Amino acid sequence: MSDQVAVSIEVAIPPARAFALFTEDVDAWWGHGPKYRNRDVPSVLRFEPGVGGRLVERYDDGGEFQVGEIAVWEPGVRLVMSWHPTNFAPGETTEVEICFEACPAGTRVRVVHRGWDSLRPDHPARHGLAGRDFTLLRGGWWSDLLGAYAAFATPERGASRE
Repeated sequence: MSDQVAVSIEVAIPPARAFALFTEDVDAWWGHGPKYRNRDVPSVLRFEPGVGGRLVERYDDGGEFQVGEIAVWEPGVRLVMSWHPTNFAPGETTEVEICFEACPAGTRVRVVHRGWDSLRPDHPARHGLAGRDFTLLRGGWWSDLLGAYAAFATPERGASRE
């Protein structure tokens, strides 16, 4: 099995703007529905900034679910958080690291989701897959999200934040 999945995309805005759009506007670009949310009801996804902050999904019915807790918060550079969606048992976590690196086009945003080997082979998050098939599934999921983020993180949106 592969312990990590890594995907990246480039956006035509500077790293500080890319980080701000990624974190402050996460609900605007992150997918909705059961593929990307923990409940299939209307919700808002928000980062609570800073170390110890959370990635939280808040539901219109008043409920809330903590998707992860922030371990590293370096605006314009890096964000690292634990990851434990609803199909993880208490104590089960993986780790997501998002890096924002300057590149000729603007910023390369790289997501590395690691720690999969800590989950049992029949874990529901694996959808019955292992090895390359599992890596392709998880990589495709993150690629879809980063594609939506790239479509959102336009130079016009990036400039409007300065």
